[in-house]
Amino acid sequence: MTNNNPIGLFDSGIGGTSIWKEIDELLPCEDTIYLADSKNAPYGQKSKDEIIALSIKNTEFLLNQNCKIIVVACNTATTNAIKELRAKYAIPFIGIEPAIKPAALHSKTQKIGILATQGTLNSELFHQTLEQFQNTKIIEQIGHGLVPLIENGEINSPEINKLLHNYLKPMIEANIDYLVLGCSHYPYLIPQIRKILPKEIRIIDSGEAVARQTKKVLLERIGLNSQPEKGKSVFYTNSNPKVLEAILKNKYQIIAEDF
Repeated sequence: MTNNNPIGLFDSGIGGTSIWKEIDELLPCEDTIYLADSKNAPYGQKSKDEIIALSIKNTEFLLNQNCKIIVVACNTATTNAIKELRAKYAIPFIGIEPAIKPAALHSKTQKIGILATQGTLNSELFHQTLEQFQNTKIIEQIGHGLVPLIENGEINSPEINKLLHNYLKPMIEANIDYLVLGCSHYPYLIPQIRKILPKEIRIIDSGEAVARQTKKVLLERIGLNSQPEKGKSVFYTNSNPKVLEAILKNKYQIIAEDF
């Protein structure tokens, strides 16, 4: 493994591109390979064993591309499978978890909301995190239906808007002052969410923190890419590439193949 090998990322679809964008901005000279397992989205409704099996499959794909570090750009895969991945492989893994800690530490109302998948909210890792903040009331909401709509490119659809109103209204009524987005797909919904939430409620996602941690681990264990020019990014998808093309504005190489 050399410092000039690419960074690998995988998600249950296009959502993890929100994490990729943060990494690409912080580490512009790094080559990246992104795997969108859209064929199997959403992960949030699958069993733990299914999520682990899919995460291993995705990891093997990225290892075959000679990736030097793997970012699990999916909350559900992180909370259900990263322990197993780290036990099975020597390569460093960076996970993505709901940013409950900064929200709970900065909340003045001591009430925060979290919008996440069922797989994340039901996971052992998520409940271990909750135990650290027992003085904060956490209003949990499963984002039923949001990921499939995003995967279909219906980010600005009336269906998305209706679901968000239904999910956020109880949180607003509970007087939250922070909303934590617990799925890497959800940052693409921030414009719609901002229209619904009162302006004093802050929205937190994990993208910047994941990028900083990726850089930190690379510096400690492998090293950054030494090339001076902008890195290359390649995206793989096992589903219709059109939504991924739209998200990336047709600026990058997208390879559609079955995996």
